[in-house]
Amino acid sequence: MRFIVTLLIFIFSVSFRIFSCTNLIAGKLATVDGSTMITYAADSYGLFGSLYHYPSRTYPPGTMLDIYEWDTGKFLGQIKQVEKTFAVIGNMNENQVSIAETTFGGREELRDTTGILDYGSLMYIALQRSRSAREAIRIMTSLVEEYGYYSSGESFTIADPNEVWIMEMTGKGPKNKGAVWVAQRIPDDCIAAHANQARITTFPFDDRNNCLYSVDVIAFAREQGYFKGKNKDFSFSDTYAPLDYGALRACEARVWSFFRQVNPDMEKYITYIKGETVDRMPLWIKPAKKLSVQDMKSFMRDQYEGTELDITKGFGAGQYGSKLRLSPLSFKVDGVEYYHERPIATQQTGFSFVAQMRNWLPPYVGGILWFGVDDAASSVYVPMYCGINSVPECFSDHNGSLLEYSPTAAFWIFNQVSNFAYPRYSLVMPDIKKVQQHWETNFHTMIPSIDKTVTGLPEENAREFLTTFSHTQATNVTTAWKKLGEFLLVKYLDGVIKKEENGKFLQNDKKIPTEIIRPGYPEEYLRQLIKETPGMKAKTQEELNNRKSMEQ
Repeated sequence: MRFIVTLLIFIFSVSFRIFSCTNLIAGKLATVDGSTMITYAADSYGLFGSLYHYPSRTYPPGTMLDIYEWDTGKFLGQIKQVEKTFAVIGNMNENQVSIAETTFGGREELRDTTGILDYGSLMYIALQRSRSAREAIRIMTSLVEEYGYYSSGESFTIADPNEVWIMEMTGKGPKNKGAVWVAQRIPDDCIAAHANQARITTFPFDDRNNCLYSVDVIAFAREQGYFKGKNKDFSFSDTYAPLDYGALRACEARVWSFFRQVNPDMEKYITYIKGETVDRMPLWIKPAKKLSVQDMKSFMRDQYEGTELDITKGFGAGQYGSKLRLSPLSFKVDGVEYYHERPIATQQTGFSFVAQMRNWLPPYVGGILWFGVDDAASSVYVPMYCGINSVPECFSDHNGSLLEYSPTAAFWIFNQVSNFAYPRYSLVMPDIKKVQQHWETNFHTMIPSIDKTVTGLPEENAREFLTTFSHTQATNVTTAWKKLGEFLLVKYLDGVIKKEENGKFLQNDKKIPTEIIRPGYPEEYLRQLIKETPGMKAKTQEELNNRKSMEQ
């Protein structure tokens, strides 16, 4: 029986990084309806999944904004507040500007611990101030130039209804204010992705319409001794975030898995992922067919199914094909380092979304943040229009926390279901998928009529209608998931399965199950079990008789 762990070909020079967060990207000519789409999985064991909300506000001149580090809450300093801010729901503002990120880390010596703006604050401040993706890039880079960049290397996805950009940024070291960065626009007919590894290599210096960069992005690298070649050969990724084997297998592999599903030509890069070849994947590719928002949700649920990296297969998946791997991803046995695969859909996701921006509708209607909490594989993406006035209570960051259970918080209700499923994954997931597909199919049926209804209303009335709609759907899904958890407990109690049809258990008039299934174990698992525990073998009658004869 094969192990779904892989011997590291290279020994890491630093401790194994925590690979978190994934962004998938589609330009407007690469989608079936002409919308731009970006995704984000906010993956962290320390993150409570909730939907953030910043209402639009007006501030008096001279107001200062306190900055706290997004991940720890540490106070970093103050910056000048603008007079007027835009409303933000999650990672999309009322102008349909959306921002997501993945951390690549890069060179440790380049982090400026004296900077004021960390990556999280930078994103949400830009959302409150931007009318377009280009304006968000300008705001973010101007802010770090003025106040300093506190975080390590970061890849940002920045989108509006017409354009999608990837911007990669890293600091310049302690007390060296500012950052070096480069931003490239993804062609409208292409898709792209990043997953905790810088992906911009060489870039066109003279195409200012599609490529922006800091004036010292190459000069600073030369100063530090990172680069000595010709300008045309300068690669941001290779200079500021050199690849190691872990970045290939745990980070670039997620990009590859997305690419291979939309363009069969990308299958060949499995050798790159495995460290056998050196040709890097392109920053963007053309999909073989245009993608729908349903496709993007499916890609966010990817666990390498159908590939040699499939995390639901092999000994590591246990007897029922579980995707759960206890942290850390890497481990050592007899001094040799190994690690588990890292898929897009992972158990430590706090929240994830598919942001859909549609330029043919009023901004407050055109933007939909398809939002879900916990593991994307077993969650539901609920439509949150960007024009809503408030956050549903089940998604509120005031309803429970990572250390405080709340029976009405979607995060806890969805975690109850997924954590119940992990030990018996192949048995339980079909039940979860059935309910998941039911709700998401209903949403996609409803959206066209909702769009049509509110487009003809005054903006204030439209926002109220969309708020009620989004709240209702979030509440209904959370209630349905609570009932699903109760159903699963009854159905799979004590390791057996109660037979049911269309959600109704087969029972007699005394409510006793008329059919109970004992699933047992797969043959492959049983063969491994008896190999390791030969004493389990039952004695034949002949063997028992022989023993009796010997005793006599």
